[in-house]
Amino acid sequence: MERIVDKVRSGERISAPEALLLWEMAPLWLLGSLAMEVRRRLNGELVYYNRNFHIEPSNVCRFNCRFCSYRRPEGSPEAWDLTPAQVEAIARRYVDAGVTEVHIVGGVHPHHDLAYWADMVRLVHSVLPEAVVKAFSAVELADMISRAGLSYTDGLRLLRDAGMASIPGGGAEIFDPEIRQQICPDKIDADQWLALHEAAHNFGITSNATMLYGHIENLSHRVDHMERLRSLQDGTGGFSAFIPLKYRSANNGLSPLGEVGIVDDMRTVAMSRIFLDNFPHIKTYWPMYGRQAAEMALSFGADDMDGTIDNTTRIYLMAGAEESAPAMTVDELRTIAASAGLTLAERDTFYNII
Repeated sequence: MERIVDKVRSGERISAPEALLLWEMAPLWLLGSLAMEVRRRLNGELVYYNRNFHIEPSNVCRFNCRFCSYRRPEGSPEAWDLTPAQVEAIARRYVDAGVTEVHIVGGVHPHHDLAYWADMVRLVHSVLPEAVVKAFSAVELADMISRAGLSYTDGLRLLRDAGMASIPGGGAEIFDPEIRQQICPDKIDADQWLALHEAAHNFGITSNATMLYGHIENLSHRVDHMERLRSLQDGTGGFSAFIPLKYRSANNGLSPLGEVGIVDDMRTVAMSRIFLDNFPHIKTYWPMYGRQAAEMALSFGADDMDGTIDNTTRIYLMAGAEESAPAMTVDELRTIAASAGLTLAERDTFYNII
């Protein structure tokens, strides 16, 4: 343990077995201390945020992941499928509002094709040309591109030309194939998820990465997941941030499992910062954690709080997250950062400070 701690403190990479031992055996205070040393080495005393909002065009999905509370089958009274005019109206609410990013994700729609989604990106980009369009999880992208009969590169080129400049990190869940078979058997596998992000990076499109934790996986699955991400990042350098996403148990097929506690959350954030030494940023996604836990995560290695969001996402709300109306003002974000002894810094999608 002392040797592993010394490696972390000296900036030396730790192996997957070392990470597992540290995760299992180190007391919480030590993980927090190590994570903050790494965090300060990379990002000093800054806490990043951006001015963003979400568009969730549809919750109709032809997949049925067991952990998902967002998805509804076609024809359900709780399903929605926004028209292009409705999407445009949402975007127009933010003209001259200072937003720098539009985040677009939804379900894997059974009918809309690549041309439809490219037109949506083009529409949003035309309304808000100053904002970066960050759109579609790798699962959505792989589906629309493969159904169009294109390679990942050709499909991404079409979307980039329409105005898509970055990709969110969703759909990664847990990469282990046995776990994936149990919780999301319809989705692309780990190799396909990684291949799509690799193609995006090689094409100049940055992305984020996520890990859904706190369900049926164990710590070795989490370490394996992060090791695969770290390996791809070694090759491409295209990931901007890692986002540990806590499984929320309301209204889905894994609800009887319940949820892990705050200690597991903080250990996961800390180990993310310690192990992912080539990821510049670790995000505490406050609509999922809640404000208090997100603030605590800033003392366990996280350096990014996502954005203002303006009550435009329902994904975690439908899964029982504490934030019933996810929106934060800049002053509220600044207060949270100051409470952690840190300084708030506005960024764009690519972490350039504004």
